[in-house]
Amino acid sequence: MTFPRFSRILIAAAATALASGVALGATPLAQYNINTSKISVSGLSSGGFMANQLGVAYSTTFMGVGVFAAGPYMCAGHNNYTACMYNASISASQQTTMQNSLNSFSSAGTIDNKSNLASQKIYIFTGTSDTTVGPNQTTALQTQYLNNGVPAGNISYVQRASTAHVFPTDFDSTGNNGCTSAASPYISNCGYDGAKAALTHFYGALNPRNNTPAAGNYIEFIQSTYTGSNPGMAANGWLYVPASCASGATQCKLHVALHGCQQSTDKIGDKFVKNTGYSRWADTNNIIVLFPQTKVDNTSRSTAASGSLPNPNACWDWVGWYGSNFAKKAGTQMVAIKAMVDRIASGAGSGNGGGGTNPDPVALPAPTGVSTSGATASGMTIGWNAVTGAASYNVYRNANKVNALPVYGTSYGDTGLAASTTYSWTVRAADANGAEGATSAAASGTTLAGSGGGTATCTTASNYAHVQAGRAYQQGGYAYANGSAQNMGLWNVFVTKTLKQTGPNYYVIGTC
Repeated sequence: MTFPRFSRILIAAAATALASGVALGATPLAQYNINTSKISVSGLSSGGFMANQLGVAYSTTFMGVGVFAAGPYMCAGHNNYTACMYNASISASQQTTMQNSLNSFSSAGTIDNKSNLASQKIYIFTGTSDTTVGPNQTTALQTQYLNNGVPAGNISYVQRASTAHVFPTDFDSTGNNGCTSAASPYISNCGYDGAKAALTHFYGALNPRNNTPAAGNYIEFIQSTYTGSNPGMAANGWLYVPASCASGATQCKLHVALHGCQQSTDKIGDKFVKNTGYSRWADTNNIIVLFPQTKVDNTSRSTAASGSLPNPNACWDWVGWYGSNFAKKAGTQMVAIKAMVDRIASGAGSGNGGGGTNPDPVALPAPTGVSTSGATASGMTIGWNAVTGAASYNVYRNANKVNALPVYGTSYGDTGLAASTTYSWTVRAADANGAEGATSAAASGTTLAGSGGGTATCTTASNYAHVQAGRAYQQGGYAYANGSAQNMGLWNVFVTKTLKQTGPNYYVIGTC
């Protein structure tokens, strides 16, 4: 049988996914009964930097932070990323610059109050033979935590001899590299159980592990629901749910395990998910493990301090590929992971400690000072004053909610608007349970005229033709409108859509 070119591309993509061991039957992320005082995060390399960012930005959420082979918060926010790797030394002046950012973010509320760090349990690991990141960086990280009030007794800092840039285990797995070799999949039998060490530091003594976790306990879920079309995150992620946690009768702990560069499922299949030991300990200790996933992004993007760079190794964003707020609560990947955590921890019985019912919602007042600014032909920035007790905010345009994920800062960029059009926005604060408070007073704003003097241009064509003409792009077999990133449906010649251009290279689904 002969297939059109676009069909052959889709078939090849499906075959590649199957060959990599990534299942196609992903399901929506479920809710579980979680002890919300026992949520922790750890990661290797770029995942270690991301774990630190999450722990600093959401310090009220994460009680434990594990960093394998990564450096201090905002290191690449002020320095070329090479100054945060290759065992480079971090000077006192660099520490001060990073601390100033942490202080200002805390004061502005773009991260949780830094005073929460003092109660966290911190686990740090490095190999003395690690030349990719190295002990100088992890020592600088320890110093940063101490400078922010974390008691020395809360920090476990492990340096292992003859260990390269790898995730350490004490068991052999097919395809793993040697402990002294920094090579794919960067998981090694080093005679040291890193997953056990981190989880023990967070949660205390553990029950003996199960070396053969049930295959059915590994769940591939639809991650794209939470990623906001971020080009550096994969469509699907993974979850390990012990049988004791699946029914909801047991209140379980939650750990987020972040892979490093070149460890995503499109690089090494399920090795990080299954060969690091997290699931072995989780199975016998009532711990659900979330394994979010990145993906290769070969587009060169402006970063915070490292110029323009692509992300071909599927690293987590610790250098600012996806926005200047990459290390804050509003960072695209930060928001995505937090939203996944919130979803998992929203099942019946979840709460702080004893289970039972969720805490009562907090009655929140309406946000004040709602304003509009930064108008373009297709967008507007909405700002407001922080509400005491609010965990997040929701933004409404003409009475319709516009944010897919919770907004953790006090501004929101609304996009996909029509040129020369007046809109009205309101904002509602939400508590930790997602319960909304009162609605703010409305603020109005008018978008600028489009490039055609306010007259939009509409084009009706197949999704395949839209992509070929540069009005849209394809990803994972679907077409997305340039600018607004609206999902247009399958990328083929059979699905037809009308795209309305509202600004330079900005298109929305609609009619003129």
